[in-house]
Amino acid sequence: MVDRITACVLAKPPLPGRAKTRLAAAIGPAAASALAEAFLRDTWSLLCGIPWIRPVLVLEELVEVAGLVADEVWLQGDGDLGQRLERTLRRALRESCMAFALGSDSPGLPVGLLRQARGALLTADTVVGPASDGGFYLLGMRACPLGAFAGISWSSATTCEETREQLRARGLRVALIGQWFDVDHHEDLARLAAALARGAIHAPATRGQLHELGLLPDRT
Repeated sequence: MVDRITACVLAKPPLPGRAKTRLAAAIGPAAASALAEAFLRDTWSLLCGIPWIRPVLVLEELVEVAGLVADEVWLQGDGDLGQRLERTLRRALRESCMAFALGSDSPGLPVGLLRQARGALLTADTVVGPASDGGFYLLGMRACPLGAFAGISWSSATTCEETREQLRARGLRVALIGQWFDVDHHEDLARLAAALARGAIHAPATRGQLHELGLLPDRT
């Protein structure tokens, strides 16, 4: 029986000008920050509802998020994303035998993908959930070497593949699970709205915010 997995949600403050800046170019900074807050609430609610997960909120800075109560809040600290990921995962693995790191950019992430990740870590050292834009939406580990993510090109079409290759080069067994998508651009938002409209995913805070912004008129 596997102990609870520490699932670390790395997030920026959901504030105008700080969160979802690429999306803000299309819908404005206020709407983008409101959606970022809704994404975070839905992601957090998902993890808190899974009994084998111990959720931890990992923020760039301490801010309050409406409707979100977290028993554990960590700070990401300085450095690029690779340094912050390494710091977070190494801390989590001091307390759990397995750890996930994920963002809040995939509201409605299917629980089945989290189950796939847990199952993969029974035999692999690392599991990667690839995103459709070339990045990854989830990284799970049983061991995180020092400098594991040094030199990776972040926010690029090669991020996921570079990460996999670098981890393999360090002698880690790397498993891959099903693809999902992040919401970074306007076309991603349209995909998200369509999935919510047809009931393919469950993300109530995001659904309500999209409706309020006039981006999801159908609430059936």
